[in-house]
Amino acid sequence: MDDLIYKPKFSMSVQENVLWAKRNLIDSIWKSANLEGIAVTYPDTQVICEGMSVAGHTIDEINAINDLKHAWQYLLDNISEPVTLDFMKTLHRHLGKFTVANSGSIRWQDVYIGGTDWTPEIPDEKSIVENLKQIQKIENPMDEALEMFLFCARGQFFYDGNKRLSTLMANKVMIENGIGVFSIPIKYHPDFYKMLICFYETGQKTELKDFMYNNCIDGMNFRSTADIGE
Repeated sequence: MDDLIYKPKFSMSVQENVLWAKRNLIDSIWKSANLEGIAVTYPDTQVICEGMSVAGHTIDEINAINDLKHAWQYLLDNISEPVTLDFMKTLHRHLGKFTVANSGSIRWQDVYIGGTDWTPEIPDEKSIVENLKQIQKIENPMDEALEMFLFCARGQFFYDGNKRLSTLMANKVMIENGIGVFSIPIKYHPDFYKMLICFYETGQKTELKDFMYNNCIDGMNFRSTADIGE
């Protein structure tokens, strides 16, 4: 699929998209938690986000869900802030406050990823900054959001929580452009993981990018998509 075909599916104002994201916040957190291997139900996710504990879940699992809630709150409260390395670090600090070692700090040692022998390079902060600038030059906001996810996911910039960060960073781009919300439906998690591992190992992104575009975008049209960049 050519990059030009990744055109926005939905058209909202920033305020409308923020409200849409808030309306679907529990759903987004539920999907992200399960993507990280936390087998939590939607009702239990809602109860935890309301500040209560749920039988059958560890303190770490409950903390991870609450960290996601706080990260989303930070994202939505700062949706108009520029995407910088400092923004990324702060967002990660929120999503990993109680559950990720050295949250908010770019890793300086190797990490290992389950399901593959591939290991990412040690991140270079200057390179991250330059790549963020290049991604933000992409005129099509939908393509920009997908590229942001892929860049953050394969870079593995932090010791843990990189898929959560990648999802949030993609949503940052989408919401500030009024083009919907990005999340990975639970029924597609096995397929997603298979394609993600292939992407890690080869750097070939087309299959995964097509999959995310076709299955992981949700929203509502309040105006014509012709009003936004394609």
